[in-house]
Amino acid sequence: MYNSLRIAALVAGLALPAGVAMAQDNGDAAADTVVATVNGTDITLGEMIITKAQLPQQYQELPDEVLFTGILDQLIQQQLLADTLEEVPSRLMVALANEERALRAGEVVDGIYQNAVSDAAIQAAYDAQIAEMGDTMEWNASHILVETEEEAAEIKAQIEDGADFAETAQERSTGPSGPNGGELGWFGPGMMVAPFEEAVTGMEPGDVSEPIQTQFGWHVVKLNDTRMQEAPSLEEMRGELTQQLQEAALQSRLDELGTTAEIDRPEEGAFDPSIISDLDLLED
Repeated sequence: MYNSLRIAALVAGLALPAGVAMAQDNGDAAADTVVATVNGTDITLGEMIITKAQLPQQYQELPDEVLFTGILDQLIQQQLLADTLEEVPSRLMVALANEERALRAGEVVDGIYQNAVSDAAIQAAYDAQIAEMGDTMEWNASHILVETEEEAAEIKAQIEDGADFAETAQERSTGPSGPNGGELGWFGPGMMVAPFEEAVTGMEPGDVSEPIQTQFGWHVVKLNDTRMQEAPSLEEMRGELTQQLQEAALQSRLDELGTTAEIDRPEEGAFDPSIISDLDLLED
């Protein structure tokens, strides 16, 4: 928050004067190249690069000429302020410890994620899922929802006598799809409650069901159509498969580390859970 607000203030209205350009010879530049010194403390190019990378996207889109000046000014000002801190409060040391732990862990996670994903691994995961998945039946149905079995039976009889299903749904259905003629659109396995799905599974397009009871009430269902939904392609599933492989690799590594590490946890009830909200404990 501090960084982004400082950058917003520093770069507002900043622009190089006409005809002024920044030096372009970066051939010898490295992460440890010193760009400024404040009271003997070096500020490096690497620190500037990290600062830019951590900016919100809207600031990263600013011209580099503007960001270079703004980021350098920010780091100089931060160092000026940091130099005036004579005693480091315990809360700062705790925050730094957390930050270092998170950064080190993140570096390891990045490596695990990179090693977990390859074209061969993705293809194998895809083949395994498709073998289980296959093509899927989908249904398009409409329904009329009422409170009692008697009402549902009456509506079923009216439909059989020639009443229009959609008009009857608009007049009688208590469900949210009623005003739309009871249309539910397309749905696949597991998307409807079990009694509803079991009913449509045994129907042919155009059939109207007997009254069906679910936790929502009593339904009269009309099956409008069916179709086979082809399994998604590898490219369509690549993102999902990548995430699955990465998460599995990470969990496997954590399980491996957990079996060899010495981990001491507090006994049950050793701490009142509300203690983690006590900010006063961070005060010296």
